[in-house]
Amino acid sequence: MSKKERPIGFIDSGVGGLTVLKEALKQLPNENVIYLGDNARCPYGPRPKEQVLEFTWQMTHFLLSKQIKMLVIACNTATAVALDEIKQKLDIPVVGVILPGARAAVKATTTNKVGIIGTQGTIQSASYERALLEKVPSIEPFSLACPRFVPIVESNQARSSVAKKIVAETLQPMQRAKVDTLILGCTHYPLLKPLIQNVMGQSVHLIDSGVETIGEVSMLLDYFNIAHLPENKHPQREFYTTGSTVAFNQIARAWLEKSDISAKHIHLTGE
Repeated sequence: MSKKERPIGFIDSGVGGLTVLKEALKQLPNENVIYLGDNARCPYGPRPKEQVLEFTWQMTHFLLSKQIKMLVIACNTATAVALDEIKQKLDIPVVGVILPGARAAVKATTTNKVGIIGTQGTIQSASYERALLEKVPSIEPFSLACPRFVPIVESNQARSSVAKKIVAETLQPMQRAKVDTLILGCTHYPLLKPLIQNVMGQSVHLIDSGVETIGEVSMLLDYFNIAHLPENKHPQREFYTTGSTVAFNQIARAWLEKSDISAKHIHLTGE
């Protein structure tokens, strides 16, 4: 298999990274892709850094065994903890979701008041704040951990009345902060986007870090001359989960609007 034909690998703590993959399928339809969700150990947000690093490496090694040509860490918590180390040690391009999201927020804000919502781990890492302030020192970041959001999405309740109530309660401090731009700093959160937009108001720009990330992926494919050629009429799509394949397939089929998704269950060392 030539380098161009090799797949792009996507990893996430669960189903959140599907929001990144959805954009990849739209922008890069010729590419072969492999997705791995560590649903059995989700969420990563409350876990110690050392554990997140270990789990991210386990997922990475699994995808390396599949001969991927690029790795997308489609998880904000894992990006915050593991991106730099994995980037240094691999000889393929590695992309995270934080920098593309920060760049898009800088571009979108007019008041310099930028909100960031994410898991406990992402917010504690202050990765978004650093990325924003390095670009525009006058930006006023306001961060809020939303630990109840990921379990809602993983349990397929993103459209429920319970989700609506939790989102409204959780975002009250963010409403008071009067931000004009809000970074969805967890790839699970776009599945709650209509609820978040409703609470924050239509005038607030919501930044989907995953969508922004695929622009960077596309650029790197061209830069390294490893983009798959258009004659790939039947691109491969492989899905793996450490959790329930039934639950994964249900969410993946609905979100990606593809009825033929059939994930395989795998066991990662240390699960």
